[in-house]
Amino acid sequence: MSATINDESGLREVVGEPIELAVMKARPSLDKHSREFISRSPFLSLGTSDSSGKVDVSPRGDGPGFVLVLDDNTLFIPERPGNRRVDSLSNIISNPNVGLLFMIPGFEDTLRVNGKATVVTDEDLLSQCAVNGKIPKTGVRVEVEEAYIHCAKAFKRSKLWDPSSLQDRSEMPSLAKMILDQVSAEGSSPSEQDVAAGDELVEGDYQENMY
Repeated sequence: MSATINDESGLREVVGEPIELAVMKARPSLDKHSREFISRSPFLSLGTSDSSGKVDVSPRGDGPGFVLVLDDNTLFIPERPGNRRVDSLSNIISNPNVGLLFMIPGFEDTLRVNGKATVVTDEDLLSQCAVNGKIPKTGVRVEVEEAYIHCAKAFKRSKLWDPSSLQDRSEMPSLAKMILDQVSAEGSSPSEQDVAAGDELVEGDYQENMY
């Protein structure tokens, strides 16, 4: 029978206490290092949860600096066109608590930001995020409550940025093929025609609806 840990005291007995610096590094606002990290970052993961606690983590990406630092306590993330599920935005409306993980290609350190978010349609903010003349319809404003640089152990273990760790994408089916497999009736498989049409649809969406 597997053992479980049900309270923090039990957890501390196993993992011990953090060093003082690991606790002190969490800041209630963005300092110059956090601001520069965000200005260089083309990618983040956005963690949200709904009012019942159901969680979701969603990627956000664009050119470096696509997230606006409005001041030391406020960020703005433009919402680019997606699949219209709007899981993150729906969660934020019911529960404003969010967690962000910023990454920079080649950097093994990451930046973690926690705070409270709102979904906004501020025209002035959105117009600053236009790409190729296309202005996003919505965005996420984050009031920063905590920010700190996270060490590189996970990236060193995973060798995420090491070219020798790159895998051959062709070893797995295309996105369309996997989705069609998942939604097909049990025991059936999508036809080659359906997969080809799905691949074309996905590629067309990439070409026409990035912004």
